[in-house]
Amino acid sequence: MKKVLIIAGSDSSGGAGIQADIKTLTVQGVYAMSAVTALTAQNTTGVYGILEVSPEFLAKQIDCVFQDIVPDAVKIGILPGSSLIRTAAERLRFYGARHIVVDPVMAATSGSRLMQQEAVSALMEELFPIAELITPNLPETEALTGRRVRSPEEMEQAAKILYKKWNCGVLCKGGHLPGTADDLLYTEKGPLWLRGERVDTRNTHGTGCTLSSAIAGGLARGLLLPDAVCQAKEYLTGALKAGLDLGRGNGPLNHMYMLKQDTIQ
Repeated sequence: MKKVLIIAGSDSSGGAGIQADIKTLTVQGVYAMSAVTALTAQNTTGVYGILEVSPEFLAKQIDCVFQDIVPDAVKIGILPGSSLIRTAAERLRFYGARHIVVDPVMAATSGSRLMQQEAVSALMEELFPIAELITPNLPETEALTGRRVRSPEEMEQAAKILYKKWNCGVLCKGGHLPGTADDLLYTEKGPLWLRGERVDTRNTHGTGCTLSSAIAGGLARGLLLPDAVCQAKEYLTGALKAGLDLGRGNGPLNHMYMLKQDTIQ
């Protein structure tokens, strides 16, 4: 059975973070392990508290995984502080981790900030150089490049900058563009547009977590990066179309886990 280590935070509402990652990977038939970086008190309306683990405890969690059940891929989500980022990067380098997917989670879908400003520099310096793929949305792309990104042309320019600087694949997610759901994958082969259907739904909590963990699961199962990204995008679209309302806010994406496993090829 293929295995993925999730390095991310816990979401008390179950729709994002480690909970979303584990559910997504389970549907894929992939064994999910976790190194918790933070506990969050949140729901679909916002994040109301964050309690970080110590760098030492994060390192111990990662050590316990790699010394027993070596992962085939690693998905990285929220790392609120620079010391946690440096710790995760050092341990992953030490163990020669493969297929690292970094979701640079700077803010929740609700708009709540999840990463300290000084941690953004550490993220770029420590984790991007060892990542196979980073998956920023448009606001995150703007923060990482210092450029305005509001059009497909600006997405291509920004993704190329990130790829050239860090020599890793870049999935620039276009969900913030009006009227489309097109994403851009930039690799050594240049830009690849992934056309998508925009789904009219308020159930968007955890979309970024779900997409990045699905990509990591695909890489763990031996898919090439473009194929892993395409299957993950197709899976997320199906989850959004399922449209089960569970709460009073944005509606966590728990309905995605009811999709049949045979939707994942």
